[in-house]
Amino acid sequence: MVMPLRCLAVVTVQRHWMFPDEAGVRVYGPAEPQTAVFEDVCPLLTSLLDGYDVCILALGQTGSGKTYTMLGPPSDAPRDVGLVPRAVEGLFRLISENPSRSTQVEVSVMEVYNNDIFDLLAKDGRTAVPGVKPEVSTTKEGRKEVSPLTRVAVCSAGECTALIRAGLQLRAQHATAVHAASSRSHLIVTVTVTTAPSCHSSAEQPWSPTAPQEAGPPQPAAGRRRGASRRASPGSPGASPAGPAAHAEQVHAKLQLVDLAGSECAGVSGVTGSALRETSCINRSLAALADVLRALWERRGHVPYRNSKLTHVLQDALGD
Repeated sequence: MVMPLRCLAVVTVQRHWMFPDEAGVRVYGPAEPQTAVFEDVCPLLTSLLDGYDVCILALGQTGSGKTYTMLGPPSDAPRDVGLVPRAVEGLFRLISENPSRSTQVEVSVMEVYNNDIFDLLAKDGRTAVPGVKPEVSTTKEGRKEVSPLTRVAVCSAGECTALIRAGLQLRAQHATAVHAASSRSHLIVTVTVTTAPSCHSSAEQPWSPTAPQEAGPPQPAAGRRRGASRRASPGSPGASPAGPAAHAEQVHAKLQLVDLAGSECAGVSGVTGSALRETSCINRSLAALADVLRALWERRGHVPYRNSKLTHVLQDALGD
């Protein structure tokens, strides 16, 4: 049996406001099973339901096995299922184990191609609103959002995975001398989770996960970092005071699963024309990502998120 090529790093970032440096990088060899990768990141799903933004990125050279690790093979062999469907399955399992909270899950699928954002769930595969290019904006609560962008409410892991698979069909690919199906864009799957208590006092209206929400995420508490949890874990320094108001608070968090395009040497891959421009944009955006992670690690006063659409889209989960 020929082992799928894999020699890449999986970077996990949990923006927990109590532990701003909590991040991990591990390099996986070609013989390590998919289960080993998922076991390393599975605990972050619990943090997601606690309200913390989480970002998981697969990073490596072109052809190193990132897409296989994140998405698995097209055949969906149970043993080889990738990190994304495993994470979705694990998320819905955790939701079902906590009936005390009502949970709404929405999914969006986008790609950053040549430093432009494309909505892969839009009807035309490009934009949710014809003629309007998706851009990153800042909400009044200080969170980063891509708008316009198709977000679909899902009720099961199967429904969520099917949507992701549908979006993948539109992802930009191009054959090169080193990879027959080279990904030419950064794929970003965003799972947005909103939870609230399923039981309220008689003075409050029950919250339904399927009811339309008129307002965005609640304003963060004073002094709390943007992108941090809207509700801290009980007993933590940022935990809300005990009482009905605290228990009634909604929790909003994003899980961003990112299959990065691979770094590439044009002289080796043999690309020309439009494919050469793709290579240039890929390498520049990966360099911008490295600059952001380095600035965060060194606690610099300025973090250059806006140098690339990739880092701007991921700003909440990466650190701000």
